[in-house]
Amino acid sequence: MEFGFGVEDEVFRGEVRGWLGERLRDGGGWERREWERELGKAGWIGIGWDRTRGVYGNREATLTQQVVWAEEYARARAPGRMGHIGENLLAPTLIAYGNEEQRARFLPAIARGEELWCQGYSEPGAGSDLAAVRTAAVRDGDTYRVSGQKIWTSLAAEADWCFVLARTDPGERRHRGLSFLLVPMDQPGRIEVRPIRQMSGAADFNEVFFDGAVASAAHVVGGPGAGWRVAMGLLAVERGVSTLAQQVGFAAELGQVIGEALGTGAVRDPVLRERLVRQWAELKVMRWNALRTLGGSGDAAAPSVAKLLWGGWHQRLGELAVAVRGAAAVCGPRDWDAGDPYGLDAAQRLFLFSRADTIYGGSDEIQREIIAGRVLGLPGRERS
Repeated sequence: MEFGFGVEDEVFRGEVRGWLGERLRDGGGWERREWERELGKAGWIGIGWDRTRGVYGNREATLTQQVVWAEEYARARAPGRMGHIGENLLAPTLIAYGNEEQRARFLPAIARGEELWCQGYSEPGAGSDLAAVRTAAVRDGDTYRVSGQKIWTSLAAEADWCFVLARTDPGERRHRGLSFLLVPMDQPGRIEVRPIRQMSGAADFNEVFFDGAVASAAHVVGGPGAGWRVAMGLLAVERGVSTLAQQVGFAAELGQVIGEALGTGAVRDPVLRERLVRQWAELKVMRWNALRTLGGSGDAAAPSVAKLLWGGWHQRLGELAVAVRGAAAVCGPRDWDAGDPYGLDAAQRLFLFSRADTIYGGSDEIQREIIAGRVLGLPGRERS
C-alpha cells in the first residue's frame, strides 16, 4: 500500500487547523478535563475507531486523516491529552475483543471525553516481563476481588477506570490463567494511588495498590483466561498513528537544540555538528518507517522496530541537548518561590526524562527478543 496525502486530506488539514486555532487562541487556558469534553463535543475523539463493529465514536476519518489530526494537534501545541489511554488503547481493544454490552457501556463515554482511563500492566518484578504479573483477581459471585500492586501507572490519580491484567487462575503459570478486567478507580480503602517522584522532580507515574477492589464479572474483556491475548492485542495498537504525532514533538525538540547550538556557537564544533545532522536524518528515517508501517508493511515486528528506533533516538537527543550547552548544562536558575528546587530548564528536563525512553513501553531488551523470535525465528529464553 502506498501511503500519501491527497486533496481531501489537505482540506481536512485546513479544517483541523482552523478548529484548533480558534480553540487555542491566546493560549486557550483550558482545564484538562474540560478540554477532553470540548474535543468530544466537537467530534474529535474516536475518529480512528473501526466502524465495522458499531459506531461509538464521532466523525469518521480515513487513516491518512487520522495522521493529519495527530500531527496538526502536536504542531498546535494543544493541551496534553488525558484521554489518550482510553481513546487509543482501550477503545480499539474493546472493539476487537469486547462484547456488545462492553462496547455500548464504555465507548460512548470515552468519545464524549467524560471517562478517563489508566493502564494496570507493569508490576514490581513484572515490568517488561508482563507474563510474570502477580496481581490476583478472585471470583466472588458476580464480581471479582482484585488484590496486588501496579507500578508506572500514568494518570492513575485522575482516571475514572483502570484496565488491569490480573491472574484469575492461580493454578496456571506465565501467560496462562490471566484475565483483562475493567476496574472502577473510585473505591476508597480498596484502591490507593501513590505518586512516584522522578529524578527530574516531576511525578508523571504512580504506584497503585489494590486491596480487594471490586470489578464486575461482566467487565472481563474476552472472557476469563483470555487476558494474555487481549493484552498483546492492545500492545499492538499502542504504536500506531500516535507515533507520527510523537515525531512532530521530537522535531520541535530537535529544533530547539539546533537553535541553542547556533546561538552559542557550539555548531562550529565538527563533532557536535555531525551529531546534529545525524539526529535530523534519523528523524526523517523514522517518519518514513512509520508511514511505511501504517501503509501495511505486513511486518509483525514493526512496532518493536519503531520502539527501538525512537527510544534510542530520543535518548541521544537528550544527551545532545546538554552537550551543546557545555558546562552551563550542569546548573540552571532555581525558582524556590514556585516550589521548584530543581529549577530545570527544557534541555535538562529532556536529558533526565529521556533516560527512561529505552525502558518504558517495553524495554529495548524485550523489543530485541520479539524481533529475534518473530523475524529471525530464534528460540526464546526459558523463564521459570
